[in-house]
Amino acid sequence: MTTELRVDLDAATPAYEQIRAQVAALVAVGALRPGDRLPASRDLARDLGVAVGTVQRAYRELEAQGVVRSRRRAGTVVTEDVPAARRAAEAVAATLLDDVRGVVRKARELGVDDAELLTLVRGALAERP
Repeated sequence: MTTELRVDLDAATPAYEQIRAQVAALVAVGALRPGDRLPASRDLARDLGVAVGTVQRAYRELEAQGVVRSRRRAGTVVTEDVPAARRAAEAVAATLLDDVRGVVRKARELGVDDAELLTLVRGALAERP
């Protein structure tokens, strides 16, 4: 799993939030399934180049959302209540989709074609905040 996670230490979004969002997304799309064990905090921190406390905070936030549960000796595992994680991800996606639709509408009003809009979006994604 660690190969799937990335942390941009220069991003405006805190590292723990990047980790939390990525793990929640992996659960939401089924890449992480109920019962799957997440890496130990120390191991993931080492792999991502962040402090152990950063990973622990991400795991605590995921546990508060019901996405994972942490137990001594058993580690941190994806909960059986995956639908809760999917609902959370769907709510975020719905909000973003509304925003994207607004951008598409505005682009069309300004005469920007789809290819140019995609180029602008790719450019915006490549920018560092």
